[in-house]
Amino acid sequence: MNSKYNVAVIGGGVIGVCSAYYLAQKGLKIILIEKGEIASGCSSGNAGLIVPSHAMPLASPGVLGDRLRWLLDAESPFYIKPRFELALFNWLVRFVRASRQKVMLRSLPILRNLLFASAALYDDLADTAGFYFGYEGDGSLWVCLSEERLERERHEVQLLERSKIPARIVTRSEVHDLEPALLPEVVGGVFYPNDGHIDPQHFVVGLAEKARQLGVEICTQTEVLGFEASKRKITCIQTTSGNVHAEQIVLAAGVWSTEMARALNLRLPIQAAKGYSITLKNPPSPPKLPLLFGEARVAVNPLGYALRLAGTLEMAGMDLSINKRRVETIRKSSSAYLAGIEDAKVIETWCGLRPCTPDGLPIISQSKNFRNLIIAAGHAMLGMSLGPITGKLVSQLACQEKTDQDLSLLREERY
Repeated sequence: MNSKYNVAVIGGGVIGVCSAYYLAQKGLKIILIEKGEIASGCSSGNAGLIVPSHAMPLASPGVLGDRLRWLLDAESPFYIKPRFELALFNWLVRFVRASRQKVMLRSLPILRNLLFASAALYDDLADTAGFYFGYEGDGSLWVCLSEERLERERHEVQLLERSKIPARIVTRSEVHDLEPALLPEVVGGVFYPNDGHIDPQHFVVGLAEKARQLGVEICTQTEVLGFEASKRKITCIQTTSGNVHAEQIVLAAGVWSTEMARALNLRLPIQAAKGYSITLKNPPSPPKLPLLFGEARVAVNPLGYALRLAGTLEMAGMDLSINKRRVETIRKSSSAYLAGIEDAKVIETWCGLRPCTPDGLPIISQSKNFRNLIIAAGHAMLGMSLGPITGKLVSQLACQEKTDQDLSLLREERY
């Protein structure tokens, strides 16, 4: 590798790759450093849904309802494995505080603006990037098995509509017209016309190749060992492939950003939340639209060549072991909505660690302690949805341009 760059990007997932791509479009000399392979972390087997509809932060008033009851149930959609850890305790305290109505209402428009801007960039990339990543933007369906659940969704739809997020309640007959693959037990749902889906692995790997063609030097199997710093500036990145010197550094390493920040005496309040997916051979009648199962909290991506079921939020620390019980829960609960799930052949079982902040908003920020460090982390379940807009904002920060979005509430120092 060369030793001097305009920008060094740490992390080869969707956030790091998008950052490198948009930085390269500025004509800068870029290196991307990844300890594994491109998209080898949370960017490969995730749900792959592009969801402007998901502007409701993870931290919301519902945490004191459903989610609080789920916390100690090992099969629940949102589970926190009991353990004595001060960082987790502090995170939970902040999480509950951020779940207040007034805080959620302040966060919602920020996420909405980011999500819609990112969806527009996906539209542009699908037309201009020159590689196939399975992008479809025909909307998504949130479906319910009970009238009680559907009524609860109706209240959330009203809140989203007030926030100018298109959503429409659909009846039993309408939901089956929109998606004939659903079982008769589905009583209705919500249609989100602005949502879409992609093949996440194809997108991240394909965009990394486009970045390489633009001149980005991509160093995989290269681990960051530490940093040298002087006078509020990082002067050197120490890696297993040698030292890297860059005028600016972008920290976009997902859940591993916390550990790297700690080497710089920075404290990022990010907790790892494990998500699972099962990729199945298509059942006889696969769905055409991406689906979200209301009671089961499972997302479904019709990849074309296969069907992916993704779900759960398991806070168990930096643990990448696969809990077969939770995987089976995803599959079993999904069979109540779609036929053929239990008999479909499993192509892949996967898990990844999502980087979650207490307030549900990512950190997209110039560091408060180092004037040449940009942090882009903490995107939780929305990393794929927010990848392009985050990359573009990082490129604007690096070039000291006016950013397309207001980043004042995404700053590192809000904690």
